[in-house]
Amino acid sequence: MEIKRLSRRELIKYGGIALFGAAAGGVLAGCSQTNFSNAVADGAESVSDGNGGSCAQIPSETAGPYPAHDDSAINVLRLNGIVRSDIRSSLNTGGYTGSSTATGVPLTLTLNLLDVNASCAPLAGYAIYLWHCDINGKYSMYSSGVTSETYLRGVQQTDSNGSVTFQTIFPGCYDGRMTHIHFEIYPSMAEAVDDSYIVRTSQLTFPLATSSSVYNNASGYSASKTNFNKISFATDNVFSDGTAYQMASIQSGNYSSGFVASLDVGIKA
Repeated sequence: MEIKRLSRRELIKYGGIALFGAAAGGVLAGCSQTNFSNAVADGAESVSDGNGGSCAQIPSETAGPYPAHDDSAINVLRLNGIVRSDIRSSLNTGGYTGSSTATGVPLTLTLNLLDVNASCAPLAGYAIYLWHCDINGKYSMYSSGVTSETYLRGVQQTDSNGSVTFQTIFPGCYDGRMTHIHFEIYPSMAEAVDDSYIVRTSQLTFPLATSSSVYNNASGYSASKTNFNKISFATDNVFSDGTAYQMASIQSGNYSSGFVASLDVGIKA
């Protein structure tokens, strides 16, 4: 297993334990288990876009849990139908016979891919694979009760504005982690079938007030409310070193009608 470089603040925080964990960590047994962050010390300095805005390279984070392309037996990236904008339903293909649709507060999420080496110019033609847990904190294809499902996973190609938009649900909060969504960036759709081509792996999160409003008021999130009240960004093993470049911006909505959110994602192209 490749040992990934840890950021200076992670080395200070975790010391030798973090390095050992990166080298010896195994496959997660359940989605409530946690991993050390694999944030890379690659500099997150803000770059001007020349129009009063800015961008920065998004921190690199662990892909776990359950990217679903981590062994020869499972590769969701090769399933028919995985290229889609609405990821709420299962695909019912490739031996995964589930046909359920994930329920929860609707979420329209746009990711804007920007080149920090070119004054935040949009990056068209890249592929972004996104996945997250359901309302109960379970990951399709892996967690008990949903191993036959393939919902809340999808791939899209960035348009001329460097953007992709996913229709999904607001994720649940499972024990030991703050609310989050995983995503991976690939150079092209053709290469978005093999994790050896990954350009960047990261995670995003949401403002505390947004998550709190969902978990305290929306139907079906009772377990998330309990878990959310036991965790904070300061104690989360991914976001404890900051969320400045991973915090989704809520454009509109509420826990009743759903949310529209976006995140600018900077990479060095």
